[in-house]
Amino acid sequence: MGDRSPARSRLLGTASRLFYTEGLHSVGIDRIVAEAQVTRATLYRHFPSKDHLVVAYLREVDKAIRAKLAETAAREESSADVVRAVGESIAADIRAPGFRGCAFLNAAAEYPDPAHPVHRTVLVHREWFLRTITDLMTHAGATAPDPAARHFVMLRDGAMAAGSLADPEPICRTLLRGVEGLLKYQDARVV
Repeated sequence: MGDRSPARSRLLGTASRLFYTEGLHSVGIDRIVAEAQVTRATLYRHFPSKDHLVVAYLREVDKAIRAKLAETAAREESSADVVRAVGESIAADIRAPGFRGCAFLNAAAEYPDPAHPVHRTVLVHREWFLRTITDLMTHAGATAPDPAARHFVMLRDGAMAAGSLADPEPICRTLLRGVEGLLKYQDARVV
């Protein structure tokens, strides 16, 4: 069976939903197989281990975020507007029903070993995101794009963590004020 088989899609969809809502370690293979209505042999034909399935889940999340950012970049007129729109998109995610934080931060917490394939997948995504925000900050005219981008990523990380713990509204307002502040004040000594 090819990578786009219905069984593989059901497995990945089921695993993605369960992993995000309940956690990576707490969801077992038996539950995924039962809910996806496939056999264990089918699961292992597509994903040789649970770690492979977790990596596939994170790669799908990464792919969706990259596509969303590309759509945003194509729609907005300036790099600063793209940065603002990314902030708004993050705020919208935090406000969404069922929000449970960042899939990547959650995965890193469950797989702390930097050599583990799941942790490495998290790092690949985060490195891409930081590079993308750095490029946007550069094009937006930041005098210190590297620290500004790191600050943006830290704002995002904090908002994603806090947004799953408390009322998302003040957290989203703080995130968006912080993003706007980064765009308005680009002094390297402060950023």
